[in-house]
Amino acid sequence: MEDIFCVAEQFAPIDRIRDIRGFGSGNINSTFLVTLGPGDERHFVLQRINTQVFRQPELIMRNMRTISEHVNRRLRDHSPAGERRWEMPRILPAKDGRDHWTGPDGSFWRAISYIENAGSFDIVKDIEHAKEAGFALGMFHSLMSDLPPESLSDTLEGFHITPLYLSHYNEVTAKHGVRRSPEADLCVKFINERSVFASVLEDAKAAGRLFLRPIHGDPKINNIMMDTATGRAVGMIDLDTVKPGLVHYDIGDCLRSGCNPLGEETGQWERVCFDTDICRAVLAGYISTARGFLTGNDYDHMYDAVRLIAFELGLRFFTDYLEGNVYFRVRHERHNLERALVQFRLTESIESREATIRAIIEEMR
Repeated sequence: MEDIFCVAEQFAPIDRIRDIRGFGSGNINSTFLVTLGPGDERHFVLQRINTQVFRQPELIMRNMRTISEHVNRRLRDHSPAGERRWEMPRILPAKDGRDHWTGPDGSFWRAISYIENAGSFDIVKDIEHAKEAGFALGMFHSLMSDLPPESLSDTLEGFHITPLYLSHYNEVTAKHGVRRSPEADLCVKFINERSVFASVLEDAKAAGRLFLRPIHGDPKINNIMMDTATGRAVGMIDLDTVKPGLVHYDIGDCLRSGCNPLGEETGQWERVCFDTDICRAVLAGYISTARGFLTGNDYDHMYDAVRLIAFELGLRFFTDYLEGNVYFRVRHERHNLERALVQFRLTESIESREATIRAIIEEMR
């Protein structure tokens, strides 16, 4: 990999660069926070896009330009945020004027603006944080609700299409088998017992009950920026997976990540549970801004969404473990197996609370 200061110099004068350090906890791209000397902006985010995952990174940049222009126009003309602070990350051009820089080794780098005086959290802190997280996703959907989904490229074909992940899992197990252990056997049994509902959202789309809209694609809790002074949501980051999709993928992922108080990296997977109080707060925040574009069918499939996305992520983690950890970044060989166990335990907890979750959704209609 290129010297990181040499890369940063492609986006800022070298004499302004004071510090560069690893930033965030993403599983795909390599991300750094660049600190600058005196000037209008003191920081920017530098990222190396994982081109093994995003094989056409130029589509990511095109989507970012499309949504940035659209959202900033909405904020300027008639902001649904009212007087609240709300920011969209901006693409920062390289010295040659392009929206990215390609290294000698073919690496793909981009720089985006940093949302100052804000931070993100891997775990929901309290009920107010949960409500703000829901508000953030609702605001994001609301700002893009009048953007034609066909104006966005599909940066990850098949992303969140659970039946495709299940097919891939079957191909992997047929080719590589399963490395036997009590934990792996538990995962195999869990997948076999629940594979029947893998197509629930895609079936609803095929039947015309659900339809494509612009979505974030990865709205987990740590992609929501919170104002450090007020504790209010001020924006969403990690826009690589913005694409046409079902808003249910986003709703399910936000609830899946937010309603697990132990977080998805916990080593205590047996203690994982789905917190319905946090669920109520997230949905209240979301629907407060999203109510205007939600349909009756959207509400009908919200429970399916949170159950399915937890199962889907566990399936993806386990498949990656069986393939040798080729997709998600890991800290050790069994990391993806442990992540899968967390998500499968969370799925079980969601199932055990189905009546309560459905009642909460009904309250919100």
